[in-house]
Amino acid sequence: MKNKNPFSILLICTLFLASYSSCQTKSSAIKNITTDTTSKATTQITPVNQPIDTLEYNAKMLTLGNRDTTGLWPVKGPYPLAGAIFPYNRVVAFYGNLYSKRMGILGELPKAEMLKKLQQEVDKWKAADTSIPVIPGLHYIAVTAQGSPGKDGKYRLRMPFHQIDTIMNWAKQINALVFLDVQVGGSNVKTEVPQLEKYLQLPNVHLGIDPEFSMKNAERPGSKIGTFNADDINDAIDFLVNIVKKNNLPPKILIVHRFTQGMLTDYKKIKKTPEVQIVMDMDGWGDKILKRSSYLRYIYKEPVQFTGFKLFYKNDIKKDPQGLYKPEELLKFIPKPIYIQYQ
Repeated sequence: MKNKNPFSILLICTLFLASYSSCQTKSSAIKNITTDTTSKATTQITPVNQPIDTLEYNAKMLTLGNRDTTGLWPVKGPYPLAGAIFPYNRVVAFYGNLYSKRMGILGELPKAEMLKKLQQEVDKWKAADTSIPVIPGLHYIAVTAQGSPGKDGKYRLRMPFHQIDTIMNWAKQINALVFLDVQVGGSNVKTEVPQLEKYLQLPNVHLGIDPEFSMKNAERPGSKIGTFNADDINDAIDFLVNIVKKNNLPPKILIVHRFTQGMLTDYKKIKKTPEVQIVMDMDGWGDKILKRSSYLRYIYKEPVQFTGFKLFYKNDIKKDPQGLYKPEELLKFIPKPIYIQYQ
């Protein structure tokens, strides 16, 4: 893949029941999370009613910073509430939608095969970094952008709750976290995220939002790459803060996808609160050089809080069969990604 102009190779994410391809270099604490007894690390979730050990937190954040000398990492901010997932654990998640095999591995494979493959990836990350536990995740697209406007002209479709319930049941079987992803289309975060409150008020359910499909001027999703500003991100944060306070929950995780400069503006104005842990997820596909370049440009140089990295089983290896990053390679990045997503 040519790397002179990364924007020239952008492809638009698969839309629900449409023909787009997937992205370019695009109460109480959680209970009963199992760990591999052969691993040196044990999943760490501090009970909500106990304060965190700030010295331990600082040390783990420095480890994630991976000897950064610029002062960018680790990012300064308030300590999280007790029960925080990060930086005590790494999450490895499968992404997709059950209505489409083209939107990700989560909907592409039969359930048993998919869960087995997820566990294999979790085991690889456990072996690559024995200092930190690894929690599996199911990252489900709960609101999908559409190629047609629909009756309300919003270019998005909300998934039926019974399908989300299926994901919840699968997650329970493997003690996984659930991430509900929102592609707002012509709608907005303030309208779409509250529709998922019945799930987000559960301690093991977290949120993802995708600026690629946030169309500010009623454009058709897929016709251009969308954008979020800090206000959009803060709308999601405010909602999650309220959920956490109202239900006495540990912090929520907010995944924000990004693979271009314009997908996120005013990043310095994004709120940092004890109730929400923000992950900027490098959500683009391409060869290793291009993906690393995007990580440096849009994630490393514009620090928010934590970082993630998406791996595409098919699109990352189009030019190179060995092109899929291995855990050992990603652990050399500055900072180390703590959220890993496979599509």
